[in-house]
Amino acid sequence: MLRLIVESAKIEPPLSPPPRPCVAVNFRDTKKKTRVVEGNEPIWNETLIWHLRNRPLENDSFLQVVLLDMGSKKKERFIGLATVLLEPLVKRTEVLYVKGLILLNHSMKPTDCTVTLQVAQMTNQDIEKTWDEDLLGISAREAARQKLMALSPTLHRVQCSKPQHFQVRVKVYEARQLMGNNIKPVVKVIIGSQQHHTRIKMGNNPFFNEIFFQNFYEVPSKFFDEIISIQVMNSSVLRYNAEIGRFQTDIGFIYHSPGHALLRKWLGLCLPNKPISGVRGYLKVTICVLGVGDQAPVDQKLPYGAEKDIQIIKSTRVPIHAAYLQFFIYCAEDLHLKKHHLVSPVLEVELIGEKLQTNMQALTDNPIWNQILTFQIQLPCLSSYIKFRVLDCPRNDCQNEIGTVSLSLNQISSTGEEIEGMYSGFLPCFGPSFLILHGGKRAAFSMREKDCVPDSVKDGLAYRGRLFMELITKIKSQQEFWIKDISREVARIEKHQNRLRYGLCVVFLSCTLMPSFKDLIQFEVSIGHYGNKTDTNYKPLVSTTQYSPVIYDGNIYHYVPWYNTKPVVAVTSNWEDISFRMKCLNLLHVTRDRLKANLDTLKSLRNPKDPALLQQWEKLLRELVEDCKRPLPCMTDQPKANILDKEKWQLRNLLLKELAEKAKNAKPRDMVATVEGWLHRLDAVLPEPQMGFPDVMIWLMAREQRVAYARVPAHTILFSPAGSLHSGRFCGKIQSLLLQYPEGEGEKDTVPAHLRVCMWLGNVMDSQHLQLPRQGSIVVYAETYENQAKYKDQWGPQGLHRCPNFSDVTGHKALPKTNFKAPTGWHWQDNWKIEPQRRLLLDTDINKSQVLEEVYENQDRDATGAWVPAEIPNTDLDGQPVEARENVKCPPGWHFKKNWTVELNHAVDSEGWEYGVGIPPSGMPRVWSSVEKTYHSRRRRRWVRLRFRDPEKPSQEQETLSFLQQQGLAKEDEGWEYGTFGSKFHLDPQPHSEFRRRCWHRRLVPNHDKGIAPIFLLEGSLVRDLKFNYKKEEEKPGVWGQFRDSWRERPEEPLPANMPFIYCLINKPHYYQLLCYIYQARNLLSNQILTFQGPFIRVIFLNHSQRTQAAGSSAAPIWAQTLIFQHLLLYENPQDTKESPPLLVLELWQRDSQGKESLWGRSMWPPVVWLDLQDRILPPLRWHPLVKDLGEEESEILASCELILETEKLREKQLPILSVPWKNGVYTLPRSIQPTQRKMAIEILAWGLRGMKKVRYPQLLVECGEESLKTEPIQDFQTNPNFPEPILFLMVFMPTEEAYASPLTVKVVDNQDYGQQSVVGQANIDFLQPYFCDPWAQDYVPPQLPTLAERKHHQEILEHLYRKFWYKSSKDEDEFEHEVDWWSKLFWATADDRSLKYKYKDYFAIKVYDCELEAVPAFQGLQDFCQTFKLYQEQPKVDSPVVGEFKGLFRIYPFPENPEAPKPPRQFLVWPSREDFPQQCLVRVYVVRGINLQPQDYNGLCDPYVMVKLGETKLGSRDTYRPNTLDPIFGTMFELTCNIPLEKDLEIQLYDFDLISADDEIGTTVIDLENRLLSGFEARCGLSKSYCQACLSHIPAGQGPSVGGIRCPPATSWSAVPSRKGCLRLCTALRKTLSYTTGKNSSWKASSPSPFTCLVWDPRKNAWRCTSCTPRGWSLSTWRPAHCTVRASRALTRERCNCGWTSSPRSWGLQAPKSTSAPESLNGEWQPFSHACVPQLRSPRTPLCSVLSCSNSFSAGTRGGSSGSFPPLKPLIQPEHGRQPPPVSPP
Repeated sequence: MLRLIVESAKIEPPLSPPPRPCVAVNFRDTKKKTRVVEGNEPIWNETLIWHLRNRPLENDSFLQVVLLDMGSKKKERFIGLATVLLEPLVKRTEVLYVKGLILLNHSMKPTDCTVTLQVAQMTNQDIEKTWDEDLLGISAREAARQKLMALSPTLHRVQCSKPQHFQVRVKVYEARQLMGNNIKPVVKVIIGSQQHHTRIKMGNNPFFNEIFFQNFYEVPSKFFDEIISIQVMNSSVLRYNAEIGRFQTDIGFIYHSPGHALLRKWLGLCLPNKPISGVRGYLKVTICVLGVGDQAPVDQKLPYGAEKDIQIIKSTRVPIHAAYLQFFIYCAEDLHLKKHHLVSPVLEVELIGEKLQTNMQALTDNPIWNQILTFQIQLPCLSSYIKFRVLDCPRNDCQNEIGTVSLSLNQISSTGEEIEGMYSGFLPCFGPSFLILHGGKRAAFSMREKDCVPDSVKDGLAYRGRLFMELITKIKSQQEFWIKDISREVARIEKHQNRLRYGLCVVFLSCTLMPSFKDLIQFEVSIGHYGNKTDTNYKPLVSTTQYSPVIYDGNIYHYVPWYNTKPVVAVTSNWEDISFRMKCLNLLHVTRDRLKANLDTLKSLRNPKDPALLQQWEKLLRELVEDCKRPLPCMTDQPKANILDKEKWQLRNLLLKELAEKAKNAKPRDMVATVEGWLHRLDAVLPEPQMGFPDVMIWLMAREQRVAYARVPAHTILFSPAGSLHSGRFCGKIQSLLLQYPEGEGEKDTVPAHLRVCMWLGNVMDSQHLQLPRQGSIVVYAETYENQAKYKDQWGPQGLHRCPNFSDVTGHKALPKTNFKAPTGWHWQDNWKIEPQRRLLLDTDINKSQVLEEVYENQDRDATGAWVPAEIPNTDLDGQPVEARENVKCPPGWHFKKNWTVELNHAVDSEGWEYGVGIPPSGMPRVWSSVEKTYHSRRRRRWVRLRFRDPEKPSQEQETLSFLQQQGLAKEDEGWEYGTFGSKFHLDPQPHSEFRRRCWHRRLVPNHDKGIAPIFLLEGSLVRDLKFNYKKEEEKPGVWGQFRDSWRERPEEPLPANMPFIYCLINKPHYYQLLCYIYQARNLLSNQILTFQGPFIRVIFLNHSQRTQAAGSSAAPIWAQTLIFQHLLLYENPQDTKESPPLLVLELWQRDSQGKESLWGRSMWPPVVWLDLQDRILPPLRWHPLVKDLGEEESEILASCELILETEKLREKQLPILSVPWKNGVYTLPRSIQPTQRKMAIEILAWGLRGMKKVRYPQLLVECGEESLKTEPIQDFQTNPNFPEPILFLMVFMPTEEAYASPLTVKVVDNQDYGQQSVVGQANIDFLQPYFCDPWAQDYVPPQLPTLAERKHHQEILEHLYRKFWYKSSKDEDEFEHEVDWWSKLFWATADDRSLKYKYKDYFAIKVYDCELEAVPAFQGLQDFCQTFKLYQEQPKVDSPVVGEFKGLFRIYPFPENPEAPKPPRQFLVWPSREDFPQQCLVRVYVVRGINLQPQDYNGLCDPYVMVKLGETKLGSRDTYRPNTLDPIFGTMFELTCNIPLEKDLEIQLYDFDLISADDEIGTTVIDLENRLLSGFEARCGLSKSYCQACLSHIPAGQGPSVGGIRCPPATSWSAVPSRKGCLRLCTALRKTLSYTTGKNSSWKASSPSPFTCLVWDPRKNAWRCTSCTPRGWSLSTWRPAHCTVRASRALTRERCNCGWTSSPRSWGLQAPKSTSAPESLNGEWQPFSHACVPQLRSPRTPLCSVLSCSNSFSAGTRGGSSGSFPPLKPLIQPEHGRQPPPVSPP
């Protein structure tokens, strides 16, 4: 029994009048309420009881608590709700006391309302005891009532026979372990008959986080039988093989689940036709079914939080493949949490929510566990990661986490899907090997990460030790303990414990792109604990650089002034020999990197007609085959290789062989997609989980705090004696590193530093000839500072107080010169020398071209209230004394333009004073005011003056360099620096200087060559041996030795050891010139309206930066500017510079409306380096991505850059090396690379918008380059979505080269209330070549008007009528009186043997296409009138949702720049009127047959039927299915009406009939009827190859679909028509297309008789008569014209129409049947035909009927009241013999 005591609640804010609240609690579909109590703080103390019966509480059981106000007048009012999870009660918690449970509102946001509850699960004994004691105060009546309410576990709503409202919600979270290789999964959710799709993702473990809704109004019994099908498809393969797996259930199962929902359940996916294949992956979903009054379940968990008690729901038909993972946990080493703190570690292993722990090892940082942990899993394993946590558990209280590591199951196992063929993969296995533990701060999130790793498995940045373990997977269970001791098995893995000594050397070349740092900074390099200067357990190493200031670069960034003195660090460490793994890994990276580089080059070639495209494709294939044939180091003979090494070696070899074979046979089709697939497969096998080395960490430190970091994988810099291919990519080479802030730190859009380093890692025995870089000498110095203070106007050590006489640069550590001793293997070269550290003396603003000087004038109020000069009259902003402004002199090389002025641009009075109350002892006020008060005791004002640099003065860098290169001072009484610690030091004494210091250096040199690099011998402190013992690797006990007492006495606080500093001195610099060519940016602000305000480009190269001029406000600004950097200093070898040049940084900036500059994006790429001008080729402009924050790539910039080495002759020139055009004060682009601009006219036909939802007044914004224009808003979009003014004209200057052309951007802007505008859709037309035209060309055909508009141009029609009216019949009409059914025509067209032999089959044959009409090249996709462009709300990707369509057309042609030249003719002069739309149309769909349908049933067949949907109309019936066929013959016609363009998309769906389960969709196609209506090709079915031009034509009726435009009266059943066939003898028009249609939802057959008779003219009765029997239900007297104003009542005589004609033309007569003369009564009665009478028939090029006739459409009365149409009459009035018809014109 479940007992709930509802104690009280609190409603905040209080309601007035006081509410009458009650609490409603829902548990397992049983809802109970408390009594109603009045007040804002109600107290109930009421007990509610639910009987559990045979259903105990589960881990996901919950109570849903809702607080209601029953005092509302209309109905109960919702106050808040909450969910109480009952999981603690499952674990035998006696009472769950919930005090102050916060309630949520309708938006699921917390409120201030709370409720207090007590929940308990009671057994029978508890119930008896409780009731006996009457502790709950429950009465027998109340108990009996509650007992009756809970008779069954679930009390469902009574199912009635009336329809009810329901809603189904499906939320898809993520998928895991999907089978397949290089897949792009998409989830298809089918709820009933409605389909939903998620976005397309990449990889086997994608995240979706999408929700779908579907509403129903059904009878409950029928609703519960509806099916929910969830399928995961691979969108990158063909459809028949696309399904990865599915899960299917009925809605009733969900509704009868607890809470009517499945909350966060994992679904096991399987193939329905292959259930024996097992689970194909897992999908996490939430499915809930809600009826009227049901509360939706509240999910308060994070989308991807840690999970507990994971449950998997799958089909019982799917077999379970169980496996047992055995983790052999041996030991750990170097566990470190806090300083001087020994830990008591426990290892916790988590897999699929289940956790196992080892035993606790007390007070040791090298624990030895020797235990086995066993997990039982199902293959494939639901979890993607195995999480290892090492916890500090003193007294079994595991609160602190030492370190974590996550092991990806995909990296230690294989499903076999990676290889095509008979490769079965391997089970999870690992080691024995080390896992690296990390903790502390985490890395920041970036969009550039390949896989979105959830936070629960992300590890920290700090190294916390290593874990030594092994993993073995067994299929069959063995009798073993879950936790077992394995001390006896340790001898088997001792071979993995031997260590080698490794050396790490890092040379820092430059550090730029930094923000401002007020403090001195330094860099620390560490690998594991080695090099971490805060870890005193290891010998101190030279792992940090010397402190350096950060100085201004002259623009906005800062840099470290290392110049020719490059700091060097050297770190030694001890690790296992895993070179056999690293060689294999580096070889694979060589293959991968070359393939990636070739792919990037291939992508840059955007023009498919570029001849270099095929050359690059062949180069890519050739190099890939060459790399794949390079053998990997064999693992089978390697003694240290374990099972995983051998399995991955086999997998990698098979993949390389397969890629080599594919590259040999690859065709130049879909090149980019093909190579991306290969690259993805290579990336899948690249990760090495058994990497025993930790990554190399480079930390930027300020104030002894780690600020930013760069992580370098160890294998990329590892040296191998086997050669460069087996070594790391950057081993001994220069690489650029972008530092990052840890998660949650640092400013947005800022880079902490751009670092250029040269790194080497390897066995110290291989470092004998190490030289980094190629030129330069390594020097090692010991350093100490002598400190003195001014005491009684005398300098000496007396006033130093706590500062030692000799110390380090910070003044914290005493370093007497006498205490220094040379390390082992080194000796002193000479004595101590004074060498001022000029780098630390540099002014941080030294590179500024102008400096603002300021002096504050201070005054105090005396006793009389007057203001007098203060005791310190001149100070700075902080109150420190400075020189009086009249004594401030201008430094050499500077000048003043204006004298001192009072600053008035802040909160001061009219004279510049600000007032405050002085606070002792400094006398400085804390708050300043601009208004004087009587109690103010101090005031001050600011005097400013600008100082400018002389133009003839040397450059800032030359001045800085000359200052740094001054030699050290030899005199003993000089070399002092004046200042204070924490502030700036100066070589000259200042007026307020009270402290000075000077730097002493002593050089160290190595003793003799020991076969290793001397810098790796620098270990230990130079000053003294610390009181504690460092941890030595050779003294560390073996992991399998006897456990010692791990406690040892720690010193109180040992000072950090003093280490020498290593420098690389490069005395021969090299000068370069950098030329950066910047042309244009594009694709900016894709989803916004506002264009850029004054955009400009800032170029940063090392410590130099320049900016372009501001361009005009545009989404594609053009600069066309060259930025030249002269005399750039680079100290490394020119060959090194050519191989690894510094990165060039281009930043795009813009200004807002207030003029504030903001960074938009950043692009980084290396320049082209030329060491010899004779080899130079001007680099062409290329598009480079602009990367925004988080790594998003949206925009591009067209630019190129080259770095040219200066020779001595060229360096003497002050001008640039190359001649660059100069115009309007800037350097422009060279003509050879500048795109050729040409004036072009862009005509735009903006026809309309389609499918746009939730828009009010949309308008079109067209942008091309720097030009743009808008249409007028559509005021009545819901009734007519066409633009009021469809013709737009835009004049632009466009590049003639297609690769440089800017895209044409179309944006839909919605106008909302209060003048708000937003972009609701956009389309980018990147390739404009199809729209170029030459209006002057002779063979050019301008865009044609649609036929709908042709009826307005009577004169053109009549001229065409005159040209086409002459008919010459060469054959008698009887020659064509042959009846041919439509099926015969089809069989003749398809060459079917079943067709009858007939001599006129060529005449009657129709054209049958084997593809869609849109795919026929001659039909231009039926978009000859206007094209359809899909609109997106983002930059379009593969799975971007389409938000609408834009219909329009573009024409681009050259426009003369000479205003007197003739203008080309406009392309869209006259176009259809907007008032012609919407157009009401009748649509008839003939479904003939299906061919090669996809099987849906287990017998390999399907039962297809057709459904047709147009707008809200849906036709078709599942009862008309065709059983057991893949080639069904339907022979069905559907008739629908629609308003185009409001209802333009005709959707034809094909379903498979299933008797029990939901019908499966076979396929769907959508036909754009508007395109077919407006196209000039008249896209209709049944087009005959030739037509009769005689007077009479024989048209067989009822024989099948033919000829569109001819409409016949429908018959209810064609089998009821009289068996005698007849024909309709009417003279038809000469037309390009003919069609024949039937009534709504009718069907036709080949043998159906005709419902029509043969009508002939009777001259005696002056009327039509029937020559055969009239069909039943038809009457001749009811035939009448349909579209004439004046209609005849019986026959087709003496009628008049309003076509504009009053009498028949002269010389015209009637052509009657044989032996009959033309009746005179007809003369003057027949009226000429006009298009105004027949708006529903159209033709592209010629008039619809080039005839004289009264009407083309007739209505016929039928018994059923239906209506149809007869074919148009061919002219009954023919020219008289021998006379030419005269031209006809309207009266």
